Amino acid sequence: MLVLGLQGSPRKKGNTRFLLDRFLEASAGIGARTVMVDASRRNILPCRELTACERKGFCPLRDDMEDDIYALITEADVIVVATPVFFYNMTAQLKALIDRCQVFWARKYRFKLKEPGIAQRKGFLLSVGASRGKQLFEAIELSTRYFFDAVSAEYGGSLTYRGVENVGDLAVHKTVEKEVEKAVERIVKPLTMRKRIIFACRENACRSQMAAAFARYLGGDKIDAISAGSKPVEKVNPVMQAVMAEKGIDLAFARPRSLDKTIDVHRPEMIVTMGCESACPNIEGVETINWDLPDPAGQSKPVMQEVCTEIEKRIRVLTQQNK
Repeated sequence: MLVLGLQGSPRKKGNTRFLLDRFLEASAGIGARTVMVDASRRNILPCRELTACERKGFCPLRDDMEDDIYALITEADVIVVATPVFFYNMTAQLKALIDRCQVFWARKYRFKLKEPGIAQRKGFLLSVGASRGKQLFEAIELSTRYFFDAVSAEYGGSLTYRGVENVGDLAVHKTVEKEVEKAVERIVKPLTMRKRIIFACRENACRSQMAAAFARYLGGDKIDAISAGSKPVEKVNPVMQAVMAEKGIDLAFARPRSLDKTIDVHRPEMIVTMGCESACPNIEGVETINWDLPDPAGQSKPVMQEVCTEIEKRIRVLTQQNK
């Protein structure tokens, strides 16, 4: 499982960074994989309101959002927004990232597509402000809630701290460590208890992508699913994406990944193979199932649809078995 931290503070060693680091460290300590995106140090162009996302379902701007941030958001099981208060709202760097997520809103509400992780994805807010105003975090929380709705993450609460101005203030705060641990225990730990399954094929462009997506969508509360390939290609198959969209499942930002690297960071309890041939792993103590499915890559769309339907049937059986 992936806990994704979106860091909004321009300070490298400020209180917000300290707070997010503690959250990610506590998550890693109970078995989660963690990634932090530092918005102020990434190439993120501000939204230009070209409306292409609402007309075509994609943002035409080319930067780090396109390179990996969109993909990380769709992969994440928990998304943590962390920001200091700037004029009673989040920082401009983080706001630029969130504004560019209008594409998720458009794909969800205009194109009626659902994220595979919708069954289990959670969102959490971390924020720090120097003043003590009663409404200090209201605007940030409202913006964050709408962002979480766009990316299909259930709002799981927040940790906010007033009167924090000097670097190092949170490091000596009496309750921060326990409050972070409690939040991680509530939000993250239940997701680490799911059965970890890797769906593997050769290119990680069609079959394994569909299988992992169906597993997340149909049984994400019980199955921690990920896909990989023994010889991953650069991009997933566009016909596969179109066929999954017909099922209402959005794989627009899916990316192929290496099977070996995936096993290193996502130690599975089960591997379902479907055409990785001699490169299919055989790990001692890990249950391995082989699904003899034809490779639809390069075939007609009806062939892709047939394989997709068969995979969906098998995933429904698998999710019932793992309830």
